[in-house]
Amino acid sequence: MNLIDGYIELNTELQNAVSKDQAWHYRIVPKFNSGDNITLFTDEELNGEAEELEAIFGKKVDFEIIDSVILQKTLSVYYRKNDRNGGEVKVYNKKADNFLDELIEEARSMGSSDIHVEVYEERCRVRIRIDGKLVERYVLDKEQYPSFINKIKIKANLDIAEKRLPQDGRIFFKAGKDKFDIRVSALPTLHGEKMVMRLLGSDAGNIDINKLGFTNEELENYLEGVKKPHGIVLISGPTGSGKTTTLYATLKVLNQTDTNIVTVEDPIEYTLEGINQVQLKESIGLTFASTLRSFLRQDPDIIMLGEIRDGETAEMAVRAALTGHLVLSTIHTNSAWGTISRLVDMGVPPFLIASTLNTSVAQRLVRLLCTHCKKEEDFTTKMFPRNFKPVREIKKHFVAVGCEHCYYTGYKGRKALYEVIPMDYELGEMIKNGNFGVQNELRARGIKSLAENAFDLLDQGKTSINEVYPMLLNDM
Repeated sequence: MNLIDGYIELNTELQNAVSKDQAWHYRIVPKFNSGDNITLFTDEELNGEAEELEAIFGKKVDFEIIDSVILQKTLSVYYRKNDRNGGEVKVYNKKADNFLDELIEEARSMGSSDIHVEVYEERCRVRIRIDGKLVERYVLDKEQYPSFINKIKIKANLDIAEKRLPQDGRIFFKAGKDKFDIRVSALPTLHGEKMVMRLLGSDAGNIDINKLGFTNEELENYLEGVKKPHGIVLISGPTGSGKTTTLYATLKVLNQTDTNIVTVEDPIEYTLEGINQVQLKESIGLTFASTLRSFLRQDPDIIMLGEIRDGETAEMAVRAALTGHLVLSTIHTNSAWGTISRLVDMGVPPFLIASTLNTSVAQRLVRLLCTHCKKEEDFTTKMFPRNFKPVREIKKHFVAVGCEHCYYTGYKGRKALYEVIPMDYELGEMIKNGNFGVQNELRARGIKSLAENAFDLLDQGKTSINEVYPMLLNDM
């Protein structure tokens, strides 16, 4: 018995020897399967069911008793129930031609953002990103791996003969009424090609700005900035922090019949009725800067740029704001005020930043502890970063444990944390004078930092110290 993180490792062939329904009904996991015999792990005597199982499998059945915790975790890992929408997860059959479709449907139903298909010297695996973290879902046969990769390539219109260079493609997936795009990336590695499939949203109709995570005051400050007729609103944060979702929720608020909204994105993650969306394609010269230049000839009221990556794009965005347009975009910085320094580094003069920037926002996604299994423990100040100064004392906190409800990650769901700085005359004068040390000024105005919001979430027992630790470091 080979244990990994408290559960039994099953190869694909063994996993497929027992269906999901059989595994959960009889509480069994296959150990050994040959032509005439099958050995099953269980946590209780199944003498009464032995004859029934022999009829089901058509072979002699033997049992091996194991610990209930190990069995439960193995069942949850390999025969996972989908409690998010009540649907059932289908078990991989290596002989089935539709495994790829089933894998995509499963990932979609679980709320996953990415599917990773990876090959190593001894094994191949499929991992699914849930709530920002990767969870191993399948172990594939090494012999089956090349054909599975080729199936992905064919669907994504990639060259199956090219295995030495990275490739990018796209799959339009349709399952019943659900339609969405999948961005595919192929990367040559030491033992073969790794594939990553990014599941993109189809419709932004269910995104509500009131449910993203803003406090009432933060939302009021943010909406005040985006409802101005011109200027720039910037949202900063690392990849995967929910910036694009916030932008789409904003566009929903601003989308009116008397307003012309144009966007350029890489990729287009959601579609919105009434908004003109352009897909970036740098290989033919369709960059953020060149598209923005064209936008200004399209009589826009609002322009959304997927990301400000360089000085040319930043300059064009400022120019658009100066000529009476509202510009929404994202940028990679550690804090809302750090956005100012980043724009200066890109070559934007401070006086132009001061006159065009409406609102600067920093955003992070924090995983929430699973309410079914989180465990309360004593808290000591040594758990904080060394120089972090908490606003109040914490004596107890909760830690992640893991159960079948959260796929044994200890977390279920995520919450966005924001830092919103509305710009005004005084802050504009500080920017013009090159005074970027404004922490005390912001605190005096009651503007909470990401670290302060993260600390509040920790104090409320909704997340763990491990989740908020990086944000507490940035506040020192």
